[in-house]
Amino acid sequence: MKKLVNDPAEVVDAALAGMAAAHPELRVDVKRRIVVRGDAPVSGKVGLVSGGGSGHEPLHGGFVGFGMLDAACPGEIFTSPVPDQILAATAAVDGGAGVLHIVKNYTGDVMNFEMAAELAATDTGTEVRAVVVNDDVAVQDSLYTAGRRGVGATVILEKLAGAAAEQGRPLAEVAAIAERVNAASRSMGMALTSCTVPAVGHPTFELGPDEMEIGIGIHGEPGRRRVPLAPAREVAAMLVEPILADLPFAHGDRVLCFVNGMGATPLLELYLMFDEVARILRGHGVTIERSLVGPYITALDMAGCSVTLTRLDEEFTALWDAPVRTPALRWGI
Repeated sequence: MKKLVNDPAEVVDAALAGMAAAHPELRVDVKRRIVVRGDAPVSGKVGLVSGGGSGHEPLHGGFVGFGMLDAACPGEIFTSPVPDQILAATAAVDGGAGVLHIVKNYTGDVMNFEMAAELAATDTGTEVRAVVVNDDVAVQDSLYTAGRRGVGATVILEKLAGAAAEQGRPLAEVAAIAERVNAASRSMGMALTSCTVPAVGHPTFELGPDEMEIGIGIHGEPGRRRVPLAPAREVAAMLVEPILADLPFAHGDRVLCFVNGMGATPLLELYLMFDEVARILRGHGVTIERSLVGPYITALDMAGCSVTLTRLDEEFTALWDAPVRTPALRWGI
């Protein structure tokens, strides 16, 4: 295993220290593992908090800032943050208008965010709402979940809900937008290789040189099925056709198309994949109105990609276009 690390047991804290040095506009508490936007809490604004295991960077800390999250809680690699972390982040962003928790549907995440919300209500009277992201069409249940996993739509949801909160909308409205984004989004991913957790030192699962995994999650867990390696055109169909059928998307729909890299796939290949996805969507009469291409929700050094489609309406499009300023996503400012 070759990794740019010092001590595998300290990789999360060391990365957070680097984030603090690179982004002085954020408040990074390495000891408590909390990343907070520098001007938080913003009086009268709904606070947005998300989090999850490390190893998915830039999710979630890279999306802290104006127009997206107010705070993020990174856990150990592929491990949920603990309730005390989430509680501290919630208190740090409470500007008096309540706090929305954005939670990927993994058992540990859901349980710990629920505990933190109960503590916040009891200790400080903070009103907390939660939305659980479950956009993965690949599997109904996995090693980490009861029900569908939360994957690529998490990025879209954080952006749109973050824009709504920035406009001063009340908690109930921001939560409703988040729920609508989740309902309008579907994702599916694939892997050419597994990933290697630094503290483990070997791949999470084995793939032969002529194999690929379809329907993987973001923790290195295997997917729906293992198939022979195929050209990008065929891979795109394996991902997109199940997504289109699941919502279902229909002729005339306008979508945000997000082609995501899993960590070790170059942009050259991701843009090639985007072209193949776009070709399939044109064949179904689905129009790509907005796009995002790049490694935004990763699984360490896994090679592969995922596709997320979000059905757009005028409100969603305006919220996507609204200004954002975070380490990983910024425009309009």
